[in-house]
Amino acid sequence: MIIFTYDRTFEGLLTALFDAYARRTFPDNLLHETEPLPLFYDETHHVVTDLSKSERVWKALCRKLPHRNSTLLTYCWLSESPEAPMLLLRYMKKVIDSPTPINTDFADPVILAVTQLGRKVSGERYRILQFMRFQKLADGTYFGIMEPLYDVIPLTIGHFQDRFADQPWIIYDAKRKYGYFYNGTQVNEITFTNTAQRALITGKVDENLLDKNEKLYQALWKNYFDSICIRERLNPVKHKKDMPVRYWKFLTEKNE
Repeated sequence: MIIFTYDRTFEGLLTALFDAYARRTFPDNLLHETEPLPLFYDETHHVVTDLSKSERVWKALCRKLPHRNSTLLTYCWLSESPEAPMLLLRYMKKVIDSPTPINTDFADPVILAVTQLGRKVSGERYRILQFMRFQKLADGTYFGIMEPLYDVIPLTIGHFQDRFADQPWIIYDAKRKYGYFYNGTQVNEITFTNTAQRALITGKVDENLLDKNEKLYQALWKNYFDSICIRERLNPVKHKKDMPVRYWKFLTEKNE
């Protein structure tokens, strides 16, 4: 068994593929550099992340893949699935080795698995765009918080920057404890020193920190949500399917 260890970054994964071709040996497993090695193995190689190598690999992949499939690789990585790194390494090797496009060869279990995982992440991204609710703070900043299944917040930033280009906002991932702040001109990644704050756990900002009209707007939104509901046509099963319960604690219309 050949083991590659790396820093568990996407650039590190691309560098691992570069090293595999340079060494002409491909790993049977990928481990984080701090993980213990298995009891039995034949060889180990420590991958040192090199941006020039990773860029060469990425350009080679982009030349052989349609844009949507190169995006699929990023989506699959952001799934944070334990099997994603090794799955992606095998997928990328197949893409580079094949003289013809293989991105639609769903009879291949690796191609199918990467495609299915990427679609799950894409679906979660879409749900975050649907269900993100913002609260206006006293300083004029809009605060939105979610707890997505996958690390999809980075995939939503472009949409929100275009959609709300004229106002400052913060989008926060309560599960991974980081977010992004847009000041009207640029977006920066942020973290909070005190992650135990009520707003960063429940999504409910203290009233003294809200804009003076925010509670009124929330009440109006709840009234609108209730008024369009036709009681005789309630379908709780479909409702929970369309609006998963895991999002409810962050939705204005679902909070009392």
